[in-house]
Amino acid sequence: MKILFYMPHADAAAWLHDFARALPEAELREWQTGDTAPADFAVVWRPPREMLAGRDDLRAIFNLGAGVDAILALEHEHPGTLPRNAPLIRLEDTGMAPQMAEYVTHAVLRYLRRFDEYQTLQSERRWQVLEPHPRETFTVGVLGLGVLGAQVAQTVASFGMPVRGYSRSARQIDGITAFAGETQFDAFLDGVKVLVNLLPHTPDTGDVLNKRTFSRLAKGAYLINVARGGHLVEQDLLEALASGQLAAATLDVFREEPLPPDHPFWQEPRITITPHMSALTLREESVAQVARKMAALMRGEGVSGVVDVERGY
Repeated sequence: MKILFYMPHADAAAWLHDFARALPEAELREWQTGDTAPADFAVVWRPPREMLAGRDDLRAIFNLGAGVDAILALEHEHPGTLPRNAPLIRLEDTGMAPQMAEYVTHAVLRYLRRFDEYQTLQSERRWQVLEPHPRETFTVGVLGLGVLGAQVAQTVASFGMPVRGYSRSARQIDGITAFAGETQFDAFLDGVKVLVNLLPHTPDTGDVLNKRTFSRLAKGAYLINVARGGHLVEQDLLEALASGQLAAATLDVFREEPLPPDHPFWQEPRITITPHMSALTLREESVAQVARKMAALMRGEGVSGVVDVERGY
């Protein structure tokens, strides 16, 4: 078994070491420009086109993340980048769901108990008690009910707030009011106090966090975006904050990362910024999952996590 690895800005030696322990029979190498030697599998994160194009020898391509929008964008810009007969396989959870649930729940509770406003009061040296938002009307809406979204929704619901979930196709999750399909999108949004975005980034979901979406939410609502920066129309967010339609936002993802120092989000005190860290890829868990799937494919067995390239997830 020959494995080709590419992950820029990562400790490649550590990843290769862990793969060697998990698959001692495998031949491993880090891809370098000009490397066209045979390989059975490619393990990648944001690979260049020349790494994959024309590689008919690959059995599968493993993407080191749950989101595959970057590699699909490369295929869209340069058709033929992805080999026809090599399925694209994404990571499934690998410890990301608990991290995401922690991040989102912290942000939701921060707004419920108005800690963001207490922080402002502290900066102004003002001693003032603020009445918490009523828990029973503090409706949280989770856009996207995949592995991450489902755990986020259930974790938030455990704190006694009403939680809604929205997905492309119908889902049933205990304790969550579920909505599905375009015809139920507005009903899902109506009166939501905290909108959490966990949708996959596809041509259909780009710019979904826009003026119209914000207008359906409760007045003074909150936004938490932990999916992709391409979901958010940035100017619409700034205008919604200025008008009071939105009270605040927590953003972990951006159209351009790192966020440029001159970006207006840095100057908006109602926007909380974190550097795309809501759910980090955990190396040991990821290697173990990929190794299991490689072994299964070598035995001729099917695996989960195969991406539908047309749908984008």
